[in-house]
Amino acid sequence: MTGSTVYYIIAAIVIIAIIVVAIIFSGRARSRRLQRRFGPEYDRAVQTSGDRAAAERDLAQREARVRRFHIEELPAGARERYTEEWRTVQTRFVDQPKAAVVEADKLVTSVMRDRGYPMEDFNQRVADISPDHPTVVQNYRAAHDIAARSDRGEASTEELRQAMVHYRTLFSDLLGTDERKTS
Repeated sequence: MTGSTVYYIIAAIVIIAIIVVAIIFSGRARSRRLQRRFGPEYDRAVQTSGDRAAAERDLAQREARVRRFHIEELPAGARERYTEEWRTVQTRFVDQPKAAVVEADKLVTSVMRDRGYPMEDFNQRVADISPDHPTVVQNYRAAHDIAARSDRGEASTEELRQAMVHYRTLFSDLLGTDERKTS
């Protein structure tokens, strides 16, 4: 082998090593960014899928899908109207807990629709709100699960109360208000 051949081989090895290191660091950076963006939803996605790479692809796809939407803040008047509707639903809970939970779900869905989220099936709605509301998306899942069990006559009043708490947390986050103000 000549000196120049050895030089080219060493240069190729160095370039390949640099590319491998860059790929590793960019993957780690992507993982950290997704962890920061999705918080507990990141951990849930990894646990559910059992494969970090697959979970990260799913989360990245959610981000890309939501970027195509025209999500808007609600005007002050709409926020006030929704806040008043929430108070009415919450007051109704005392005498009609099952009906109040159904109304809370409808109210959350209305806020999502008015903000610009598509109203596909429940699982798609959860995926669509997760990039912007990752810390409360689990509340939505829990409330929806309790509401479904209530429809089947399988939820206690305490569970219905818990559903209302979950819906209120999501509702407040969607409205961009302090949860204590809608209580």
